Amino acid sequence: MEIALIVLHVIVCFVLIMVVLLQSGKAADLAGAFGGGGSQTAFGSRGAATVLTRATTIAAVLFMITSLSLALLGSRRSGSVLESTSPSAGAPAAGGPAGPGGPETAPAKPAPSGGASDQKSATETRPEKAPAPAASPAPK
Repeated sequence: MEIALIVLHVIVCFVLIMVVLLQSGKAADLAGAFGGGGSQTAFGSRGAATVLTRATTIAAVLFMITSLSLALLGSRRSGSVLESTSPSAGAPAAGGPAGPGGPETAPAKPAPSGGASDQKSATETRPEKAPAPAASPAPK
């Protein structure tokens, strides 16, 4: 059923393209180039509906119906694309983004070994808290 609907949709697409391209514009003459429509209507004069305009309407309606039905069939069949993927397949490795040859990050340097002297030097190098700005005098 879905294959038949896809084939019908493609045929309707080609028919709609051909019918639209075969029609001539409303203002195809020389007066249309300068804004003259020969009538006081908003969109120019409207003649009788020809075979091409009726075919355009029918093809457009068929295109909308087949598009909506294909969308409904597609949503019922599989749901969402995001639901069908596993989280580990789309997520990068914990080390960062991996290139084609794998992660290319340099290993981390080991922490310096030591006792309390290393901890003391780390606290000594921390910046002190900045003093609060001086209060400005109140305006008079």
